[in-house]
Amino acid sequence: MSHFVLIDGNSIANRAFYALPLLSTSTGLHTNAVLGFTTMLLKVIEEMKPTHIMVAFDAGKVVFRHSEYADYKGGRAKTPPELSEQFPLIRELLDAFSIQRFELEGYEADDIIGTLTKRADEQAWKTTVITGDKDMLQLVSEHVSVALTRKGVSEIELYTPQEIQDKYGLAPLQIIDLKGLMGDTSDNIPGVPGVGEKTALKLLHEYGSVEEVLANVDRVSGKKLQENLRENVDKAKMSKELATILREAPVELNVQETGYDGYDGALLSEFFKRMEFKSLLSKIKVDAPVEGEGQAANAAPFHFEVVTEESAAKFAEKLTSPMAFYVEMDGDNYHHAPIIGFGLSADDVNLYVPWDQAKEWKAFSQWLEDSTKEKWTFDGKRDTVGLAWHDQDIKGIGFDVYLASYLLNATESNPTLDSIASQYAQVRVRSDDEVYGKGAKRLLPEEDVISEHVAHKAAAIWQSVPVLREQLAENKMNELLNDLEAPLSMVLALMEKQGIKVNRDRLAQMGVDLDAKLEGLTKQIYELAGQTFNINSPKQLGEILFDVLDLPVLKKTKTGPSTSADVLEKLSPYHPIIDAILTFRQLGKLRSTYIEGLTKEIHSKSSKVHTLYNQATTATGRLSSTEPNLQNIPIRMEEGRKIREAFIPSEEGWYMLAADYSQIELRILAHISGDENLIDAFQKGMDIHTRTAMDVFGVEEGEVTSLMRRQAKAVNFGIVYGISDYGLSQNLNITRKEAGDFIERYFSVFSGVKLWMEEIVKQAKQDGFVTTLLNRRRYLPDIRSSNFNLRSFAERTAMNTPIQGTAADVIKLAMIRMQDSLQEKGLKSRMLLQVHDELVFEVPQDELEMMKQLVPEVMESALKLDVPLKVDVSFGHTWYEAK
Repeated sequence: MSHFVLIDGNSIANRAFYALPLLSTSTGLHTNAVLGFTTMLLKVIEEMKPTHIMVAFDAGKVVFRHSEYADYKGGRAKTPPELSEQFPLIRELLDAFSIQRFELEGYEADDIIGTLTKRADEQAWKTTVITGDKDMLQLVSEHVSVALTRKGVSEIELYTPQEIQDKYGLAPLQIIDLKGLMGDTSDNIPGVPGVGEKTALKLLHEYGSVEEVLANVDRVSGKKLQENLRENVDKAKMSKELATILREAPVELNVQETGYDGYDGALLSEFFKRMEFKSLLSKIKVDAPVEGEGQAANAAPFHFEVVTEESAAKFAEKLTSPMAFYVEMDGDNYHHAPIIGFGLSADDVNLYVPWDQAKEWKAFSQWLEDSTKEKWTFDGKRDTVGLAWHDQDIKGIGFDVYLASYLLNATESNPTLDSIASQYAQVRVRSDDEVYGKGAKRLLPEEDVISEHVAHKAAAIWQSVPVLREQLAENKMNELLNDLEAPLSMVLALMEKQGIKVNRDRLAQMGVDLDAKLEGLTKQIYELAGQTFNINSPKQLGEILFDVLDLPVLKKTKTGPSTSADVLEKLSPYHPIIDAILTFRQLGKLRSTYIEGLTKEIHSKSSKVHTLYNQATTATGRLSSTEPNLQNIPIRMEEGRKIREAFIPSEEGWYMLAADYSQIELRILAHISGDENLIDAFQKGMDIHTRTAMDVFGVEEGEVTSLMRRQAKAVNFGIVYGISDYGLSQNLNITRKEAGDFIERYFSVFSGVKLWMEEIVKQAKQDGFVTTLLNRRRYLPDIRSSNFNLRSFAERTAMNTPIQGTAADVIKLAMIRMQDSLQEKGLKSRMLLQVHDELVFEVPQDELEMMKQLVPEVMESALKLDVPLKVDVSFGHTWYEAK
């Protein structure tokens, strides 16, 4: 059967460019958009098996729509030169793939695709359009599907008429009416002012089209909306016309001419070498073309076997070392998820072991627990903890694909195995959403579907490891993985399995106390407003503040005046109701997120809370935690700090001990910048904010006022984040000029800091990335952007990442060494939590004095710097008392 695939070239190139770091060859040629486009093409050929394929491009900036509306696409930013220079390369790429490309002067890629899909539809060809542009949904029909790209270009969401009906309640052609009413800022299509997607959908569900809406204006609910529609009849009609894709463009190319017989491996290999796409070279065959109808990018047919009770004995000898290993679980939270089965792969061996069979297969359990048998995993921590809940150990984890992929590109947080496979493996892996469905639609498919999916996952791990190892070596990151992240993942596994005890009764009492306070605040707010209303409704709150109380409107949104927290804080001096509302919101969040949220997260088996530590989420390398998030308990207000009272030791008579790095980022800044004054202050053990105030204001220590110290503290911490005069003026409530003068005085005293900041930005522009002291790398794709705002943010990131990232590395080193010390000394004390720069332990009374000495000793010696690291230790019967 014919399958025609049309690709929106400009859309995919743009999405690839902004999704990937700004990569370049050794000669300085930018290639990130080309790389993204390439991985998308390989995936399309593999999964869609097109018999016909074509890529359409815009031919120029002026198209026939400009004659109807001169400002069409007028709001678009200029294409960055880093992207413009890649379009010729993408055209070369398509030629190397032997893929037809087409453009037509005066028309957009949309019109070419619209015309060809119509022709294919008339011949009842199965047709798929790949794009990032939702406008294309209007082309969907019985034979035409549209695949919208997500997460850059690594994932797609397929739309048929049914999907459009399910999501929007519309037929495909009504997408044009939707755009006509709501407009499209990306194309500068005006639409009807004040009509967003929600209102437009409501109108279309009732009247069906732009024309019918305009014909029934008098019946539309809402005077303001009626007025807008009456005043913008021409705009609505023109917007619909602009949004309509032309289906009769003069395209002198018939569908049959786009036939695809595969690519010339030698030609494509030569192009990949020139682009320095080393990881992709292994995915193509050089000796023969790849058939579009059959095999994907060079892969041999995929064979796997399911281990059964009858066949288990013959497969025991195939449990080799090393071997790729994947644990399939039913759910993302592996502290609760049932195990479905296992994938195993090595060379030409691909196995699937159902969980029921695995439990009975002694050879498999022995292999898992044998530390001499090396396992290559997707996520070793997940596997270790998930198996532990089912009383199964795993030892001998030799490589962690998840961590390796994250280290190579930290801006791609929480990489999935299907996205990793698309970059590093020949075998393709379907996304879990594709196999199981999403949300309420998630269902376990038949075992033959699961078994093939899991076997593919293990094979992808097996194929990815050599490529990942090679790239880690090139980037000098082997030590970072082997000596830091991999050992840390096992420390985190211990902490996650251990969990932390929560006092249910104390939580319940806190809930009662908060309810009483919320009730009192509600009465106070009603009295100040002079009437009752729904405090949680932004609309009703806005009416009270801006109509009833006549407070000034500081910011507007599409739905009316803003009542966001930052707006309310600025309104605080105008009326006492504002502080009451802010407190009401804070206490309400505490109630729902932490009192109710923590209670729900108490595990049925252990009666503890087991947070998930995310090792591959932040671009700086800092850990985060979820389900529940124990790092973001608000501690600025006493009610927030009191939440920590519910966290208690799991053993009677034990203590909670907290150890916190003091000003670690400023100490790292002193070391990394080599600034003599900053180093001197820390070496003398001075209060750094007092010392900064002394130097900046030119006063003696005894003359430093609390205001001076507060201002010095704000600039000290602000400098770490590349603060501007505007940002500092907002923090300190001073004029922008005063803030600018303060920063200037700071840099005149700490000139080494200023010099380092200038040098690190310069280096980042040259390399395209920055590193921490332990060589953790963060790519900065916008560091050379022509857009001032994007470039400025990247420059601030270049200054901050080496500091914040090194701080993250330091506490990770401390955790590894702390766990080693606990085991070496045979201590019962346990490390429970990591919260930013703080470690929390539970400690028996007879080990308390030793731990008060051991913990700071280990933490302060984690990394040798030019200034001393300092750790503050406290303890108590609860986490709250320990702080």
